[in-house]
Order: sequence, then structure tokens, then C-alpha cells
Amino acid sequence: MARRSFSLLKALTKPTTSFSLTPIPTSRSVTYMPRPGDGTPRAVTLIPGDGIGPLVTNAVEQVMQAMHAPVYFEKYEVHGDMNRIPAEVIESIKKNKVCLKGGLRTPVGGGVSSLNVSLRKELDLYASLVNCFNLPGLPTRHENVDIVVIRENTEGEYAGLEHEVVPGVVESLKVITKFCSERIAKYAFEYAYLNNRKTVTAVHKANIMKLADGLFLESCREVAKKYPSIKYTEIIVDNCCMQLVSKPEQFDVMVTPNLYGNLVANTAAGIAGGTGVMPGGNVGADYAVFEQGASAGNVGKEKMVEQKKANPVALLLSSAMMLRHLQFPSFADRLETAVKHVISEGKCRTKDLGGDSTTQEVVDAVIANLD
Repeated sequence: MARRSFSLLKALTKPTTSFSLTPIPTSRSVTYMPRPGDGTPRAVTLIPGDGIGPLVTNAVEQVMQAMHAPVYFEKYEVHGDMNRIPAEVIESIKKNKVCLKGGLRTPVGGGVSSLNVSLRKELDLYASLVNCFNLPGLPTRHENVDIVVIRENTEGEYAGLEHEVVPGVVESLKVITKFCSERIAKYAFEYAYLNNRKTVTAVHKANIMKLADGLFLESCREVAKKYPSIKYTEIIVDNCCMQLVSKPEQFDVMVTPNLYGNLVANTAAGIAGGTGVMPGGNVGADYAVFEQGASAGNVGKEKMVEQKKANPVALLLSSAMMLRHLQFPSFADRLETAVKHVISEGKCRTKDLGGDSTTQEVVDAVIANLD
């Protein structure tokens, strides 16, 4: 009996035929169920703009065509030296709800107001969003940078309320309202919540502008109470600039009044790789306008236009944001992946990224890498 038990135990412990487990994929594509009709091509208002604008918007048109993306463009000529944006352009944006634009040149001084600002006010595009992040393969001074700057877009110093009190004395009014401060704070926290961001930092100068920036901070604090899972911090704008250039990886989502946001976004863009690669857009309750994220250099220099060597990456990535906004996520992923592959490969780069490629050469490389 003991002998039989030993034989049974031996048989049970004998190694069996080897087999392999199917590896579980570490990542999988996320699918979604579109509603009937979601694949219908969407009209998008296109404003090529000034300077490098026609070059980089044409780059987007070529890539969209190569992808067979379900969008088509209604193109309008608008230039920064116009007195106002033509009524038919505003009507087109209101009809289509979405616009893609190049930079509009803003005259320095004089009596001509910025058409960029006019467009934001006309459409109540109260939130500007710029995403500043490291691109794989593009060397920068700092790593692990992934900052989203959300800027109030309709008031502050950009209210345009200036007048000459007496000859030689000009008064410029900074307007801050509770309504606009609350809605930009809500947008920032909602963005953080929807995108699994951990921290929202309010940028201010309330130690000096106690009423104006104090009201902005008060509004941010009230909204922050409704999002207990998101850490809320505050930083004075001058310290913010110093911290950005020394330790930018500490920042996540930043919410700012109008002027500070412009300065912070351009600084963050320069740290993360340059204004030529940072996407952005402006959004309100009803409309959205997508453009190069950081304003510095969005019109470019005449020599760059003549040589046709403008960097199209920022607007290509902004158009990927636009595709997600239009509920075409797979097209956005394909475009973004192709752009990142071209940057990582390093063979086609414009001068601002250390190369000598033309705009068209970058476009051709992106199209060749479309999946």
C-alpha cells in the first residue's frame, strides 16, 4: 500500500509538458461607440493669417487630406492690419462652431486694436489653453515638463480701456470681475478633473493688486472647495517665473488672469522646446478657435517666410486637439503619433529645433509616418 502511494505521489509531481502563457498587453487602444452620423465631415473655418500663417495652415490642410480626416475648410482672408474682422468670417465661425487660424500680426502702438483679442471678445472665448510638454527626442534643459496654462481671455489688462487723461499722462484700466474669475477657475478645475491632473496653481500679484488679483484668488479658492481631490496652490507671478525656469516640473495645471497667462505660457513653451511645438486653443461655451499655443513667434520673420522654413508642428498638434474636440479621437491619435515620431527620429527639423528642413519637408515626413 505504501509502495502504491509513493508511485501515485511520483506521478502527480512529475513535470508536465511545458507551455507558455500569452503575455497580457501592457496597453490597449481605447475604443468608443460613435453615435450614428458621427463620421459626417465637419466644416471648419480656416484663417491662414499673416506671416508664417499661410505656410503652417497649408501644412495642416495637406495632412488632413492625406489622413482623409472628416473635416473640410472654409477659408477666409483676414489680416492684422484690418480695422475689424469681416462679418462673414464671424458668421462662418458661429455656424461651424470651430475655427483653425494662423497668427494675425498686431501693430505695436498706434490706434489699431488687436484682431486676435477682438475675435476672443466677439465669440466670448474666455479660456485660453496652452499645453507645454517635453517631446521625446527633443533635447531641452529640463525633463518631465508637462504644464497646462489656462488663461482668462476676455478682461484684465486686455480689456483695452485706455485714455489720455492730460497730455503726457495715459490711464490704462485693469478690469477683474467675479463672474469671469469664477468661470475660468471652474474651467481649470474641470480640465484637471477630466484629465486626471493632480494640482491646480493660481498665479497672481495679490500682494500688490489687493482688490483686483484678490478677487481673482477669492474666486479660485471658492471653486477649489468643490474639488477636494485636486490639490490647490497659489503663487505670486514673479516667483512663478523664477520657479518656471529653475524647476518647471513642479507645475501641473496653472490658472491665471489674462496678462500673466500670456507671459507664463510663453515662458513655459520656451522651457519645454519652443513656441514652434506647443499646441493651444481658445474655447468658450459655444465656439472654439485653435491656433499655435504660445503667441511669441506665431507670425514669424520675413526671412523665415521667404525660405519657407516655418515650423508647422505647433499648429499640427493644435489641429489634433481640434480633432478631439470634434469627436474624431482616432484621427487625432494618428496625427499626434506621426508628429511625435518625426520629432523623435530627428531627421526633419526646422531651424528653431536645430535642423534646416523646410516646412514642406516636415509635412512630407509627417504624412509618411501616418499609421
